[in-house]
Amino acid sequence: MSPISSGSWPPPPPPAPLVAVPGSVGEAVAVQEELRPLVDLVGPGPTAPATVAGLDVAYAQSGDLLAAAVTVLDARTLAVVDSAVSVGRPAFGYVPGLFAFRELPALLAALDRLSTRPDLLVCDGHGLAHPRRFGLACHLGVVTGLPAIGVGKTPLVGQWDPPPAERGAWSPLRDGDEVVGRVLRTQDGVKPVFVSVGHRMSLDNAAAQVLALTPRYRLPETTRTADRLCRDALARALAGHP
Repeated sequence: MSPISSGSWPPPPPPAPLVAVPGSVGEAVAVQEELRPLVDLVGPGPTAPATVAGLDVAYAQSGDLLAAAVTVLDARTLAVVDSAVSVGRPAFGYVPGLFAFRELPALLAALDRLSTRPDLLVCDGHGLAHPRRFGLACHLGVVTGLPAIGVGKTPLVGQWDPPPAERGAWSPLRDGDEVVGRVLRTQDGVKPVFVSVGHRMSLDNAAAQVLALTPRYRLPETTRTADRLCRDALARALAGHP
């Protein structure tokens, strides 16, 4: 799928093969293997984006309902300028490494409801730092054509040495001989986050954008605002309110 043009928002629906829900684990893995070569891991991506979107999903305790949220922030002020939610059923089973298939339809529905085209997608999850090198950030980037990065609270794959304690320090996240991401300290003395490229971004730029989005807290403001929004939307849905 070619990147979305700057004048096209909301975007046209992605081709059906890119977003079809697989019928089995084997089919899902095959989709990841098929789409993985479409990922741009070089970028370099926008170094001064005007708007940055955060994407997150909250699940009901029963596991049969989710709320997906997208918040669009002014990259300079970090104020929310647009947002959207989508509430529905998980589209796929709970299988580690295949979470994108559970969440992708709802996240795309929320993206489609935005009135602002984001310059960068920041996913609460992983991109290249994935067993098949095709995490949620890669999947969303390929489907939408937008630059995307993953910022995980915990690692999915890889080994690393703890980075120094000061903000901005980092160490490589390696899976075997391959560097798949960066273990980044966003605040002095707090746990690091796990940054990986999703699509149309370089790792250096991805880490720089994460630091720009974490002036006060461990997690990016994109993640913090999207997390609040999806939790609120889920609570309303569970209470029977639209």
